[in-house]
Amino acid sequence: MGRLFFYCEYASMRLAGLFTFGLLMFATERLMAEQSAPSTQPTPEVFLRLAAEVETNLHRDILDKWFPVAFDPHGGFFQDFGEDWTPAASDSKGIVYESRLTWTSAEAAMRFPTKAEMYLAQSRHGLAFLADKMWDQKKGGFFWAVDDDGNPVGALGARKQGYGNAFGIFGAAVCYRATHDAAALDLAKKAFRWYDEHGHDAKNGGYLEVVLDDPADANSVDDADPIGAGANGKSMNTSIHVLEALTALYEVWPDPTVRSRLQEMFEIVRDKIYAEPGHLVLFFTADWKPRPTEDSYGHDVETAYLLTEAAAALGIPDDQTTWLKARRLVDHSLQYGLDHERGGLYNAGGVSGGEYADQREWWVEAEWLNALLLMHERYGRETPRYWNAFIQQWNWINQYGIDKVNGGWYPRVNNDGSPVPHSKSDIWTDCYHQARAMFNVSARLRSLAGAK
Repeated sequence: MGRLFFYCEYASMRLAGLFTFGLLMFATERLMAEQSAPSTQPTPEVFLRLAAEVETNLHRDILDKWFPVAFDPHGGFFQDFGEDWTPAASDSKGIVYESRLTWTSAEAAMRFPTKAEMYLAQSRHGLAFLADKMWDQKKGGFFWAVDDDGNPVGALGARKQGYGNAFGIFGAAVCYRATHDAAALDLAKKAFRWYDEHGHDAKNGGYLEVVLDDPADANSVDDADPIGAGANGKSMNTSIHVLEALTALYEVWPDPTVRSRLQEMFEIVRDKIYAEPGHLVLFFTADWKPRPTEDSYGHDVETAYLLTEAAAALGIPDDQTTWLKARRLVDHSLQYGLDHERGGLYNAGGVSGGEYADQREWWVEAEWLNALLLMHERYGRETPRYWNAFIQQWNWINQYGIDKVNGGWYPRVNNDGSPVPHSKSDIWTDCYHQARAMFNVSARLRSLAGAK
């Protein structure tokens, strides 16, 4: 498809969506109210059986693979494991990876009391590395990647990337929720204040992708931005994880400025980044003019969850606009992103399907599972489609997504279901997405079964 044609098609779809959103919302809600289909809820026994399967996967293929194995006595978490979980040569630690393992171990401590002591030790260990080594002690902000001594490494090591700083705030906030250690909350507050001072765009709203210590470095950013927006742009990816970080921070620190920024990012993601008929725009100019791109189905369904989570934190858990858009993100992926032959969600493709990426990634499949059960919990009494897709996805994960020899999730799988040779863990590959999905899914299944 030519770029000009794609842009025109995209612009037309977005403009039409703006005019028709109100009518579509009214029609959808009316249809839901009028529908009188019988209950499609499975039995409590089915919910509980699946919850047990999910929790087995969570322990065997996720938590036990990283904790306490990744504990690095030099500080933080060891980052690089091969296909068979053999430690590989590594000279750096990334802010995203370190923050995500700090978060995962904190969540695990709160979910599993019998192993809480071990998980709390892991999370505190991760927090100490974030505070002592990954934080720039002179200028503030989290470095992108450092060595064991806290020295930035690699071409991007010293970069203050918004995406990474968001995860630093997120990891510290949830570490505090688990440990109640003042040091964790202090770091979360300090990181938020720094990023808000240096990275918040007071004119256009939202946050900068990169905070530069030296403005003269701006010309070198665009070609080396790991998120893809460049120094003068904004991205969906950074924005949704800033939203996630602010949601977690507001839960433990109900500060008025944090709430204001949470509300701002919530509205930006829901009303600017979301586009009809149910997908996300990946990149924008600084003033939020969209740049035509492909559709990232995994981010679409992840954001369906993050929007509802943020709405609950803001005290509007049943906001109709939020749920309608979250549902459309999932419905759009069901229509255009689902592999109807084998199951599983394509990584990316055209807004109207086709042009699919050649491989699937672990995090997309995990987010798909989580989003489907979220939709079933809310809409399962009017339609079985989300439950049926959930079962199909759980079967896909077990058939194609799990390494039956070495354990753990395959990071990448070809569209035909064959695994792609790849390290199990590196700066971008970790346990956060699949752990969060399994945490949420197991808890939601037990709630649906009526279990405490």
